[in-house]
Amino acid sequence: MSQPFAELGVPAEMIRGLEELGIVTPTEVQSKVIPFLLKDGGDLIAQAQTGTGKTAAFGLPLLMKMDPKCRDIQGLVVAPTRELAKQIGKQLFRFTKYTEKIFVEVLCGGDNMDRQIESLCRPTHIVVATPGRLIDLILRRALNIKTVKHLVLDEADEMLSLGFKKQLEDIIRLTSQRQTTWLFSATFPESIQFLIKGCMSAQAHSIKIDQTHVVNRDIEHKFSVCRQEDKQAFVADFLKRQGEERGLIFCRTREGAMTLCRELVALGLPVDVLQGDLSQKERDKVMRAFKKERVQFMVATDVAARGIDVAGLSFVIHHQLPDQMEYYTHRSGRTARAGKKGISLALVDPKEKWKIGSLETKLKVSFSEYRSR
Repeated sequence: MSQPFAELGVPAEMIRGLEELGIVTPTEVQSKVIPFLLKDGGDLIAQAQTGTGKTAAFGLPLLMKMDPKCRDIQGLVVAPTRELAKQIGKQLFRFTKYTEKIFVEVLCGGDNMDRQIESLCRPTHIVVATPGRLIDLILRRALNIKTVKHLVLDEADEMLSLGFKKQLEDIIRLTSQRQTTWLFSATFPESIQFLIKGCMSAQAHSIKIDQTHVVNRDIEHKFSVCRQEDKQAFVADFLKRQGEERGLIFCRTREGAMTLCRELVALGLPVDVLQGDLSQKERDKVMRAFKKERVQFMVATDVAARGIDVAGLSFVIHHQLPDQMEYYTHRSGRTARAGKKGISLALVDPKEKWKIGSLETKLKVSFSEYRSR
């Protein structure tokens, strides 16, 4: 049973802000991480998926450790994508609605750099940034992170898979005076060990969130056995039956996502695509149309969809099962948010049907076969 936020050490004025966001009961990662960061306060390695509430888990203690009277940058959160960085910045801002003012600046590619430089002239307590833009601003001497006391590396595995190893090494070196490092990652590939050894105390505390608590229980997991050549017709038929409901269709490759989107648009369906070849301007345009409900459905690749948080999605379709188990949880977590119900529907080739049993065992969930009404 989760303790209320007050028992975890979160002050009343911050709890008031949380309650306005509908955050009343701490998740498992929040219950384990917040007391450690507030009481022990050393280095932390936490294994947690997207959708487990980790932004509040590190964000609340980080905000509480800030000195509002000091104008220096005291906290730095590094995230792999622009969307995730903006999402974290927005959450930190909302958590402090009723507290003494703590200034947070979000720095990521795709935004006007001169405007960011201008913003950094104001008092800034916490910077949330993507690795590339952070280093660019440091090289321009627009930003000094030597005063950072607390460094948070969020979705560290994803930052490495996107090729940010060199930037992370530079960030770790430039914040050598920091007091603590908090590393959050869904998986722990070999490449992440260099981060842990290079920037963390040998006594770093480890927290692992049980997989069985990661999967949202409001998601109904379904599968349909479907040959590759029949999948487009299946998806089109499913979408036509959705009425006003909205959702995401995940593909493994950029080419697959673009092809499926073209085919669905040709059938008159209100679909757009989000994939890695889009420029930042094009990506923003797609996301704006989807969030404002001008587009009902979106086809996406796993990496392109990182950090996206769109309210009110009723379903997720897996056009193919992802290569990594963690991505299934990540994809499914796009639906059934804020206490609502949702469907996660996997289309599996007859030869892949065994993978459903594997997912059931590893994620402790039950799948049922989808029957079209």
